[in-house]
Amino acid sequence: MHWRLYMPRIDHERVLAAIRGAEAKTSGEIRVLIVRHKVLDPVAAAKAYFGRMGMEKSRHRNGVLIFLAPLSRSFAVIGDSGIHEKCGDSFWVDLAAAMGARFRQKAFTDGLVHGIERAGELLAGAFPRATADGAAGKATAEEVD
Repeated sequence: MHWRLYMPRIDHERVLAAIRGAEAKTSGEIRVLIVRHKVLDPVAAAKAYFGRMGMEKSRHRNGVLIFLAPLSRSFAVIGDSGIHEKCGDSFWVDLAAAMGARFRQKAFTDGLVHGIERAGELLAGAFPRATADGAAGKATAEEVD
């Protein structure tokens, strides 16, 4: 079957607006990545893409990646070492559970926006945007093969 049959309907503009809003309050970076292939281990795949995308190169190691693999019906949310030190494992487990509940109801945009907003709140508290940080970066939500 074609991967588009499994692709959830997502309001990309709403997702990008959530990323922009979250990043406006922090020096951290939030990205959403949707892959078009099956993955066996979404956490391992997310970590690999995190590295390929250069997200570990931020000054404060405070990037967050929300990774979706619709063909596998799986996802992962991972944060770099700087943000993970501030929140520990329980934050990610709780966040994934809340997002997963929305995804199971086929509310994919709501699940993504919830994850972005919660990650943004954590980032803003731990890594607030300083005046010297300038404008927020370009919001990214992308699909890859």
